[in-house]
Amino acid sequence: MIRRAILAPVLLLLGVYLFLNPGGSGNAGEIFAIFWPTLFVIPLGLFLHWLTFSLVGRKGIGLLIPGGILIVSGLVSQIAQMFGLWSVMWPGFILAVAVGLFEFYWFGSRNKWLLIPINLLTVLSLLFFAVFSIDSVLSRFVFVQPLVAVALLLGGTWMMFARKQEW
Repeated sequence: MIRRAILAPVLLLLGVYLFLNPGGSGNAGEIFAIFWPTLFVIPLGLFLHWLTFSLVGRKGIGLLIPGGILIVSGLVSQIAQMFGLWSVMWPGFILAVAVGLFEFYWFGSRNKWLLIPINLLTVLSLLFFAVFSIDSVLSRFVFVQPLVAVALLLGGTWMMFARKQEW
């Protein structure tokens, strides 16, 4: 059971990496440099969850906060490391804190005041994801910037010279 739970995702990630990087070298240092989140960060988060749900129980519910943070941070780091998306994926670290707090809220005493930072961090993270993702996509197309500039110029001109309408 443990072997399948740990070895299967590692083999899947290694297969995805080799499939997406057909001409690259596959030496141990390069694989270690790319899969460090899967090897160290995610298993530590899973270990903290295992401690909470199997050994410690309700007394150690606070272990879910760092456990959730580590799992989400590990996933964000793994995606960013594999695809070179650090400039787009960094809001995932804000989301990681929100996930850790949400797990504490969900499995803990359900203190309603925890929902305030959870919602603030989630909205902030999603906003940054949207802005930086759109920016990343638009920056790949050279012809988009002049189109955006023309649209802004036309919009500003229309706003300045259009007749005022009474509401």
